[in-house]
Amino acid sequence: MNWDDVMKYAQKGTPVPDRRVEKTEQEWKDQLTPEQYRITRLKGTERAFTGELCNVYDEGKYECICCGEPLFDSSIKFESSSGWPSFTDPIKENAIKYELDRSFGMTRVEVMCNVCDGHLGHVFPDGPKPSGLRYCINSESIKLTK
Repeated sequence: MNWDDVMKYAQKGTPVPDRRVEKTEQEWKDQLTPEQYRITRLKGTERAFTGELCNVYDEGKYECICCGEPLFDSSIKFESSSGWPSFTDPIKENAIKYELDRSFGMTRVEVMCNVCDGHLGHVFPDGPKPSGLRYCINSESIKLTK
Protein backbone atom coordinates (compact mmCIF):
# COMPACT_ATOMS: atom_id res chain seq x y z
CA MET A 1 0.00 0.00 0.00
CA ASN A 2 1.02 3.58 -0.63
CA TRP A 3 -0.68 7.00 -0.68
CA ASP A 4 -1.80 6.56 -4.31
CA ASP A 5 -3.59 3.32 -3.32
CA VAL A 6 -5.23 5.06 -0.34
CA MET A 7 -6.50 7.92 -2.51
CA LYS A 8 -7.76 5.51 -5.19
CA TYR A 9 -9.73 3.56 -2.57
CA ALA A 10 -11.05 6.73 -0.93
CA GLN A 11 -12.29 8.08 -4.26
CA LYS A 12 -13.39 4.92 -6.08
CA GLY A 13 -14.21 2.40 -3.35
CA THR A 14 -12.44 -0.11 -1.16
CA PRO A 15 -11.93 -3.82 -1.96
CA VAL A 16 -14.83 -5.99 -0.79
CA PRO A 17 -14.32 -7.41 2.73
CA ASP A 18 -14.25 -11.16 3.40
CA ARG A 19 -17.42 -10.85 5.50
CA ARG A 20 -19.86 -8.23 6.80
CA VAL A 21 -21.18 -7.56 10.30
CA GLU A 22 -24.23 -5.34 10.59
CA LYS A 23 -26.11 -4.53 13.80
CA THR A 24 -28.73 -2.05 14.91
CA GLU A 25 -27.61 1.05 16.80
CA GLN A 26 -29.11 -0.44 19.95
CA GLU A 27 -27.13 -3.66 19.49
CA TRP A 28 -23.92 -1.61 19.14
CA LYS A 29 -24.82 0.41 22.26
CA ASP A 30 -25.45 -2.79 24.21
CA GLN A 31 -22.11 -4.30 23.13
CA LEU A 32 -19.76 -1.31 23.41
CA THR A 33 -18.79 1.02 26.25
CA PRO A 34 -20.13 4.57 25.86
CA GLU A 35 -16.66 5.79 24.78
CA GLN A 36 -16.19 2.93 22.28
CA TYR A 37 -19.63 3.68 20.85
CA ARG A 38 -18.91 7.42 20.58
CA ILE A 39 -15.66 6.79 18.71
CA THR A 40 -16.54 3.83 16.49
CA ARG A 41 -20.19 4.47 15.66
CA LEU A 42 -20.35 8.30 15.92
CA LYS A 43 -16.90 8.99 14.39
CA GLY A 44 -15.43 10.51 17.53
CA THR A 45 -11.81 10.67 18.64
CA GLU A 46 -9.98 10.30 21.91
CA ARG A 47 -7.70 13.05 23.20
CA ALA A 48 -4.08 12.71 22.12
CA PHE A 49 -1.83 10.68 24.43
CA THR A 50 -4.77 9.28 26.46
CA GLY A 51 -5.37 5.93 24.74
CA GLU A 52 -4.23 2.85 26.62
CA LEU A 53 -2.65 1.30 23.50
CA CYS A 54 -0.57 4.36 22.61
CA ASN A 55 2.62 3.07 24.22
CA VAL A 56 2.01 -0.68 24.02
CA TYR A 57 4.33 -2.62 21.72
CA ASP A 58 3.54 -6.23 22.70
CA GLU A 59 3.37 -8.83 19.94
CA GLY A 60 -0.03 -9.68 18.58
CA LYS A 61 -2.84 -8.60 16.31
CA TYR A 62 -4.90 -5.44 16.67
CA GLU A 63 -8.56 -6.26 16.06
CA CYS A 64 -11.67 -4.13 15.60
CA ILE A 65 -13.35 -3.60 18.98
CA CYS A 66 -16.76 -3.91 17.31
CA CYS A 67 -16.48 -7.10 15.25
CA GLY A 68 -13.11 -8.69 16.09
CA GLU A 69 -11.74 -8.42 12.55
CA PRO A 70 -7.90 -8.39 12.49
CA LEU A 71 -6.79 -4.97 11.23
CA PHE A 72 -3.10 -4.43 12.06
CA ASP A 73 -0.14 -6.54 13.14
CA SER A 74 2.08 -5.39 16.00
CA SER A 75 5.15 -5.72 13.76
CA ILE A 76 4.08 -2.64 11.78
CA LYS A 77 3.23 -0.42 14.77
CA PHE A 78 5.58 2.51 15.30
CA GLU A 79 6.09 5.51 17.58
CA SER A 80 4.82 8.52 15.64
CA SER A 81 4.70 11.02 18.55
CA SER A 82 1.19 11.89 17.34
CA GLY A 83 -0.58 10.77 20.51
CA TRP A 84 -2.39 7.81 18.93
CA PRO A 85 -1.33 4.26 18.06
CA SER A 86 0.22 4.37 14.59
CA PHE A 87 0.69 1.68 11.97
CA THR A 88 2.29 1.62 8.52
CA ASP A 89 -0.04 -0.87 6.77
CA PRO A 90 -3.23 -2.83 7.37
CA ILE A 91 -2.96 -6.57 7.97
CA LYS A 92 -4.48 -7.16 4.51
CA GLU A 93 -5.63 -4.95 1.68
CA ASN A 94 -9.38 -5.37 2.26
CA ALA A 95 -9.31 -4.97 6.07
CA ILE A 96 -9.71 -1.18 5.97
CA LYS A 97 -12.37 1.00 4.36
CA TYR A 98 -11.29 4.45 3.14
CA GLU A 99 -13.46 7.56 2.74
CA LEU A 100 -12.65 11.20 2.11
CA ASP A 101 -13.38 13.27 5.22
CA ARG A 102 -13.93 16.98 4.64
CA SER A 103 -14.95 17.87 8.20
CA PHE A 104 -13.39 20.73 10.16
CA GLY A 105 -12.45 22.64 6.99
CA MET A 106 -9.80 20.16 5.82
CA THR A 107 -9.58 17.09 3.61
CA ARG A 108 -8.37 13.88 5.24
CA VAL A 109 -8.86 10.18 4.64
CA GLU A 110 -10.96 8.44 7.27
CA VAL A 111 -10.26 4.77 7.95
CA MET A 112 -12.90 2.34 9.14
CA CYS A 113 -13.17 -1.38 9.68
CA ASN A 114 -14.23 -2.72 6.29
CA VAL A 115 -16.30 -5.48 7.94
CA CYS A 116 -18.53 -3.39 10.25
CA ASP A 117 -17.83 0.26 9.24
CA GLY A 118 -16.52 1.10 12.72
CA HIS A 119 -14.58 4.38 12.70
CA LEU A 120 -10.90 3.82 13.52
CA GLY A 121 -9.18 7.13 12.77
CA HIS A 122 -7.38 8.58 9.73
CA VAL A 123 -4.45 7.76 7.47
CA PHE A 124 -1.77 10.28 6.47
CA PRO A 125 1.08 10.25 3.92
CA ASP A 126 3.79 11.09 6.50
CA GLY A 127 4.73 7.65 7.81
CA PRO A 128 8.00 5.73 7.57
CA LYS A 129 9.20 3.81 4.54
CA PRO A 130 8.45 1.61 2.75
CA SER A 131 4.72 2.52 2.66
CA GLY A 132 5.09 6.14 3.76
CA LEU A 133 1.72 5.77 5.51
CA ARG A 134 0.68 6.59 9.08
CA TYR A 135 -2.58 4.98 10.15
CA CYS A 136 -3.50 7.10 13.19
CA ILE A 137 -5.90 4.91 15.18
CA ASN A 138 -8.01 5.48 18.31
CA SER A 139 -7.14 3.02 21.11
CA GLU A 140 -10.84 2.70 21.93
CA SER A 141 -11.56 1.31 18.45
CA ILE A 142 -9.12 -1.62 18.63
CA LYS A 143 -8.02 -4.38 20.98
CA LEU A 144 -4.70 -6.19 21.10
CA THR A 145 -4.89 -9.98 20.97
CA LYS A 146 -1.57 -11.49 22.03
